Amino acid sequence: MKKYLYLICFLFAGYGANAAAGDTTWVQANMDTLSWYGNYDKTVTFPTGGSYRNVYMIFTLGKYVCPGSPTYCGDWDYTVTNFLMTPGGDSLELSRLITPYANAGAPRTPWAWKQRYVYDVTDYASKLQGPATIRINYSGYSGGFTGDIRFAFVEGMPDRAVTGINRIYRGSYGYGGATSINTKFPVVNLTAPAGTESAELKFNITGHGSDDSGCCEFYSKNYTVALNNNPIATKAIWRDNCGVNDLYPQSGTWVYDRANWCPGAKVDPIYHNLPGVSAGSPFNVRVVFDSFISHGGGLGSYSTEAHVIYHGPFNKLRDASVEDIIAPTLDENHFRANPICSTPTITVKNRGGSVVNLLTFEYGVEGGTMQTHTWSGLLRPLDMTDVVLPDMAELHTLAGDTAARSFIVRIKTVNGAEDADSSNNYMRSRFRPSPKWDSVFRIQFKTNTATYAGFSESSWKIYNSSNTVVKQRTNLAGNTLYLDTVTLAPGCYRFEINDLGCDGLNWWAGVKSGYCLVKKLDNNSNLPMNGYTTSGTYGHDFGCGFTQYFYTGIPTVTAVTELEDMQVSMDVFPNPATNLVNVEFAGMRQVSGTVNIIDIMGRVVRTTACNDSHIEISTSDLSAGVYTVLFAGKDGKKLQARLVVVR
Repeated sequence: MKKYLYLICFLFAGYGANAAAGDTTWVQANMDTLSWYGNYDKTVTFPTGGSYRNVYMIFTLGKYVCPGSPTYCGDWDYTVTNFLMTPGGDSLELSRLITPYANAGAPRTPWAWKQRYVYDVTDYASKLQGPATIRINYSGYSGGFTGDIRFAFVEGMPDRAVTGINRIYRGSYGYGGATSINTKFPVVNLTAPAGTESAELKFNITGHGSDDSGCCEFYSKNYTVALNNNPIATKAIWRDNCGVNDLYPQSGTWVYDRANWCPGAKVDPIYHNLPGVSAGSPFNVRVVFDSFISHGGGLGSYSTEAHVIYHGPFNKLRDASVEDIIAPTLDENHFRANPICSTPTITVKNRGGSVVNLLTFEYGVEGGTMQTHTWSGLLRPLDMTDVVLPDMAELHTLAGDTAARSFIVRIKTVNGAEDADSSNNYMRSRFRPSPKWDSVFRIQFKTNTATYAGFSESSWKIYNSSNTVVKQRTNLAGNTLYLDTVTLAPGCYRFEINDLGCDGLNWWAGVKSGYCLVKKLDNNSNLPMNGYTTSGTYGHDFGCGFTQYFYTGIPTVTAVTELEDMQVSMDVFPNPATNLVNVEFAGMRQVSGTVNIIDIMGRVVRTTACNDSHIEISTSDLSAGVYTVLFAGKDGKKLQARLVVVR
């Protein structure tokens, strides 16, 4: 998902992040209202001739208000497949995505919501010439989504020439029935075209529908690629990271892992190198699925398309590129990783024919002081890697500012020398700084009802900028409140909530009752966290985990308790109080008893029944002075705290 998103910079900034003005030709294709299952075609004219370093297809998914009274939009997980059809008869799948569960009442998908999906279609540049038709095949049985497709042709020399493309399989086939799915995938005999130095099988496959065992959508099965009748690779048809989707929370069962797709995400094609294939060599290739007999209750299927793509030699030996800025950025496809206050993260690729061992970068906030960093490692031809750049002090000073800034990064040298192609060395992103928190705050953490091996599936940790854990709550009891006051030295931190069940602290279709609130000490207000919803249907729904970066300055609150291994405790706040006091209990599975407020003479001036981990008690009619708050539990447990009331 991270490979080619720098084209988003074109959309937001109005110019190419990796090319000078005028180097990119844009072609607008489809602008469709997707109202029902079927094909949506658009005739376009692509540029002819020329040389393009990259060709990108940007699919923008949006929403519209469906007609009817009442209106109905089935904003569910539908397959969207995009095809190129040329007058010469070529018909090739360019990309595939799955729409999200996108009810307009969900926090991230209001009616004005847009999501961009960027695909590198450079291998199809020779087909994307002159007149052609772009087809959106929409599998939804109701409306609600819009589809916009644009192409960006970036001038320059490609990494390798494409010498040919063979489409060898296409279709959606039942799996586990009386006739084996393998009959639909026969041996294909081919000959590599002139100029070929390498070949690969590109396989798009997603599983849909299910029998009683969950196959195909919710059941992992394998396929094997055979070259010249010998198996060369076996691959599970499975996506195991739906719960870390950057588009969250969604209004359906988005956290469930599925057969090579997740709601609201691109379908990433699977590539298999075909070793030994070169110009003029005959060979055969086949895809073979695991044997399987349906368990009844229906029949699932796999939707497939396979291309054999042939490449010539590398056009450059030494060429590295900045492919993406993961952080800092406003790119919605990196929502979970932002905003940051410390170490930027970028993605780089080796686009040349020789191994890259050394890269020197220059980076910083635009208009500020640039920093340099030298990365060392092993980057083989066409490999990519994420590079975490050293701490940026300027991100500390900007923390708490709400104005958007620009981050820039540039490759200065490759293997100690000048890059053969510098046009892809630069990238720019827009970002907003991280929030600034008080150095002392309260974490109110209620575990949900699910447990693993006797402990809650949920926990939290705080890391400093060196990635060292400085505070944590782990190995917790289920369905229990934990209350911690945390004191931190000035610096940048990362607050992480982890959930082993990948269904958040509270999820409408699964676990219940958990929540996490980070509160200011002076007024007990919630500190906002990026993308974290604290109430309503989608409250505390974040899938596998949640991350919040923040910066703390000079301590503003003193005389508080550091995090400790709390068992059972009671906390009263604010303290001193004026009109209202909060009483919170931590470490109790079930709170049941009475809270008494006792004055300095030993008289009970307020009695409140307590059957929850948090209650509010009015102090507006109490005289100024010192009081004792006493909890008497029905199980005989007693807790007390001192309270000061001021006027």
